[in-house]
Amino acid sequence: MIGSNSFSGSDFIDLLLEDPRYEVVGLSRSPEKSALFLPYKRRRSPKFRFRKLDMNRKMSEILGVLDSFRPEWVVNFATQSEVAPSWEHPEHWFETNCVAFAKLVNHLKDKNYLKRYLHISTPEVYGHCRGAVREDAALNPSTPYAVSRVAQDHFLKILHERFGFPVVTVRSANVYGAHQQLWKIIPRSVIYAKMGRKIKLHGGGNSKRSFIHIRDVSKGELAVLEHGLVGSVYHLSTEKVHEIREVVRQVCASMGRSFKAATCEAGERLGQDNAYLLDIRKSKKDLGWSPSVFLEQGIREVIQWVEKNWEAIQTESLEYAHTP
Repeated sequence: MIGSNSFSGSDFIDLLLEDPRYEVVGLSRSPEKSALFLPYKRRRSPKFRFRKLDMNRKMSEILGVLDSFRPEWVVNFATQSEVAPSWEHPEHWFETNCVAFAKLVNHLKDKNYLKRYLHISTPEVYGHCRGAVREDAALNPSTPYAVSRVAQDHFLKILHERFGFPVVTVRSANVYGAHQQLWKIIPRSVIYAKMGRKIKLHGGGNSKRSFIHIRDVSKGELAVLEHGLVGSVYHLSTEKVHEIREVVRQVCASMGRSFKAATCEAGERLGQDNAYLLDIRKSKKDLGWSPSVFLEQGIREVIQWVEKNWEAIQTESLEYAHTP
């Protein structure tokens, strides 16, 4: 598991460790975080081992760990993943998402121990589009981040076609849930409402997104690994979109706060894509997967997590800090 310290990666590990059949090695460039952000740590499982290794600086060691462990599955959550900051230093996004990534998968393509490689892609690769988007929609990136991710998708496609590389790909809607980075819209809104700080609504909060609970995504990713067709792409999403302002309004209502008093409008972010909905009929039909956690339930869970861990959360930064 590469990128084990990430929000999505740590939840996927937590899901795997529910099953005693799985043994997991986690790799991340940063030291292991606390249980506040890594739900699997509460298990204290002997089936999990962690190594601190940076893809940009320690790739030879990462490849050595993989060749020693000989995993049947490799899941890669490690990317420079924030959209707006990618305009400031695009070279950092390409260094990780293209150069280091190419070294990793080019090495793995020749390894007979590998049965499945799960590629965590993003709907950002579709760029500006409307309506329900299918897995075969044209890729039309509109930010440096999205361009770097399209390069990944295209490289994996030709590795599969030319060498039979066993890639399966997931593109999921906006994930959320307890243990998420504090600057993401739902936990940030909960924290700001609790602190009495204004929640900024970029573009008035009118952009629409589909929000999917992290455990629904992790279950979908596992279903793709177990049952997905090699070379295929699968969407994981809910079947409803929400305006950002309405999501924030739900947070405020659940906390007994005035939406008008708790929010303010701000300018739109550069490269903000139009609203679209990922078509999930393929995942439903081929995998028997569908989301099960409603947004209202998920928001309540995040609020409870913040309340329970308020003392620790107050010591954490509430802003994204870019690391090259």
